Amino acid sequence: MSISLSTVHVYVDDPDAALGFYRDTLGLTVVNEVENEGFRWITLNTESQPGISIVLSQPHAGRSQEDGDALAALLAKGELPGPFFRSEDLAGTFDKAASTPGVEVLEEPADRFWGARDAAVRDPAGNMIRIEQA
Repeated sequence: MSISLSTVHVYVDDPDAALGFYRDTLGLTVVNEVENEGFRWITLNTESQPGISIVLSQPHAGRSQEDGDALAALLAKGELPGPFFRSEDLAGTFDKAASTPGVEVLEEPADRFWGARDAAVRDPAGNMIRIEQA
């Protein structure tokens, strides 16, 4: 039996701001966009891993008001983890991310005790994103 990762969901409160970060700043490619009942799901992938999708979706999309409110509250507090990325140019990617409106720098690039060199930011929705040197 073989299993592989296909999709990761990232909750965002403002799809346009999130798209600006994931597409324009990080360079992901939009492969699909769906609208339904006032909500959007935006699917992106990377050139190096086209079989793995990142779906940007809103907390209230496809769920009850109560569950959407709970997710939105966690998102607002910055308590939802985001994806971890790997870059050939950590310094350049970090500088570009750090200068993006709505992005909060959490950790500048540094060597970590677990052996990686990485940095951390919060995307415009508040998700913690780590970027590791390839």
